[in-house]
Amino acid sequence: MVTLDIFSDPICPWCYIGKARLDRALADAPDHPFTIRWRPFMLNPDMPADGMDRRAYLETKFGGRQGAIDAYLPVATMAEEAGLEINLDAIRTTPSTVDAHRLTHWAGIEGVQTAIVSALFRAYFVDGRDIGDHEVLGDIADGCGMDASLVLRLLASEADRREIVEMDATSRGMGVTAVPTFVVAGKHAVPGAQPPELWARVIEELRAQTDPLA
Repeated sequence: MVTLDIFSDPICPWCYIGKARLDRALADAPDHPFTIRWRPFMLNPDMPADGMDRRAYLETKFGGRQGAIDAYLPVATMAEEAGLEINLDAIRTTPSTVDAHRLTHWAGIEGVQTAIVSALFRAYFVDGRDIGDHEVLGDIADGCGMDASLVLRLLASEADRREIVEMDATSRGMGVTAVPTFVVAGKHAVPGAQPPELWARVIEELRAQTDPLA
């Protein structure tokens, strides 16, 4: 198997789109060689624990209301092309994602990491839920078969918080500056929300490398 590390943030719309495109390629190649690991990258590492009003956040980030609208027009278009449901108007809060990343880390230990990532994307981009809220994260964990009461106790503690911050810093030290970034076999970085066709070619190349008759 080949490790595919995905550096991502659950409030990143291009990560949501990039996952959908990868999922399509993997569905078309059920014998693909990938073992997927989700890695933390926080778009807003200094975000207050309670998050902030999304409109204020976007207008500050993109230089006003029109800048925010212009930045998100291609997101809506690409999401539709990827067959994704997206409801940007429902999002009221831009959260800190350190706790969502902690949940994703614990999900990896329990073997349900991709399910948790999918549920986080849906909660944020479709349902407009605050994925910085511990009760929301506990509900997401429960829906993916994790022990919600244990998750809530861990979230109330400092468990693995430092580790997530350190992993985020390590990813930046590796040269990851934007997400999604996919790293194949620990060597080859593939930045951005790539189309399914690219992933199909990558899968074929990996098959050729491991097939003695190729």
